[in-house]
Amino acid sequence: MNYILGIDQGTSGTKALLFDTQGKPVAKGSETLKTFYLENGHVEQEPDSIVENVLAAVGKCLDAFVRSGGRLEEIRACGISNQRETFVIWDASGKPLYNAVVWQCKRSVNICGRWRAAGYLDLIRARTGLLIDPYFSGSKLVWLYENNAAVRRAIDAGEAFFGTVDTWLLYRLTGGTSYHTDYTNASRTLFFNLKELQWDRELLEVFGLSRLRLAEPKPSSGSFGHTDFNGLLPAAIPITGMIGDSHAAAFGEGCFSPGEAKATLGTGCSILMNTGPVCMDSRNGMVSTICWSTADTVHYALEGVIVTCGATLEWIKNELGLFTDSRITEEMAGAVKDNGGVYLIPAFSGLGAPHWQMDRKASISGLTFGSSRNHIVRAALESIPFSIKDVIVAMEADTALPLTKLMVDGGISANTFVTQFLADLLGKDVVTIGQPDISALGAAYMSGLSVGVYPSIAHLRLLNTEKKTRIPTPGNKTAAYYQGWQRALRLGL
Repeated sequence: MNYILGIDQGTSGTKALLFDTQGKPVAKGSETLKTFYLENGHVEQEPDSIVENVLAAVGKCLDAFVRSGGRLEEIRACGISNQRETFVIWDASGKPLYNAVVWQCKRSVNICGRWRAAGYLDLIRARTGLLIDPYFSGSKLVWLYENNAAVRRAIDAGEAFFGTVDTWLLYRLTGGTSYHTDYTNASRTLFFNLKELQWDRELLEVFGLSRLRLAEPKPSSGSFGHTDFNGLLPAAIPITGMIGDSHAAAFGEGCFSPGEAKATLGTGCSILMNTGPVCMDSRNGMVSTICWSTADTVHYALEGVIVTCGATLEWIKNELGLFTDSRITEEMAGAVKDNGGVYLIPAFSGLGAPHWQMDRKASISGLTFGSSRNHIVRAALESIPFSIKDVIVAMEADTALPLTKLMVDGGISANTFVTQFLADLLGKDVVTIGQPDISALGAAYMSGLSVGVYPSIAHLRLLNTEKKTRIPTPGNKTAAYYQGWQRALRLGL
């Protein structure tokens, strides 16, 4: 037997799974990760804790594998997916110069405003495919450069190593011998030339970061280094896949061809549409990015980023106390006959695509004495399909490709209220692969392609074909609800 280890290092924790030659999981381990939500919209994690988190999850996975009769010697390679825009900066000794700055962090709002005022929008868009926004890594690193003396000294001395989480993990897991990233993660930094597939030195000059050390960018499937996970394995195995979590999910879902799209319903939500070997520009609030890449093929994508998805439910649970277990939200939403005119705009960290109103605040409108906690929970759940609909409409306008079906994954994809409402709202089939750990699967696919465990992308199409499909309900009322959503969006401006 041959097995591939797939690691998904996310914002809230790490999952490690072993997949067999049929793409089926045979063992799993997971570990939660602490995030620090600080004043002024600052969001951070401890860099060493991220590494320890991965090792703990891998250890649990390997223990489960051995207990089931597996042999560690049969693990061929490893693939890593990761929270994308989160980054670490460290010195030549491998010591972090600051905490990991998480993708949700808003510390660089003023810097982004400064860049827009200076007229950098078109330059950045043309080179990177991205918008000027705190969501992406670059402006937050500039904030550190301007506000942290140790970071500034290290960058000016050419001794500061920058990396998104994939690069940081690779560096640490290989004992500092490998310093690489893949195209998908590089494409989220504001430093990467999307069409040349190289770091953009002119942009780095503009940002004042010309002496920053940057990892070598490579295709997502290939040779990155070797690790034994600090002795958890009897011998080192190759790391042959590295890919951002949303891109990994698209690959795991099977978005191999142009026009195929997926939505990951997690803490936030990423909607990715494969546009093939052509890098398409957006006129409607999308960003251009890499979808996936191998040694001989690069596919691009349009992406719509919804900043807050599952995090809305967590806030309602933790701060309002309307429920204690997210699994009951489906029942609560179904307990009322309609939404009662209640709408929740989930702008807790601003509104992402296609609106990009990052200074906007969250709001709930339409409340009356007849409103109940069920209406508020339903409004929170409905905000997810409404936000996705906004993005799909923009994508169809950009690509002139009508959506045929949408593949969904992530924890909230198990909520049948959300998936059925989404199918009704889009008027298209909504498909779930039935594999909850889709980013880990996508990373494993990438790794397995490189070492021949999975012979080709055509072969991948034959795997994990058991899917669940939600079809639109005839005569549903979601179109009227969507008009109410659009009014609520306008009301909050």
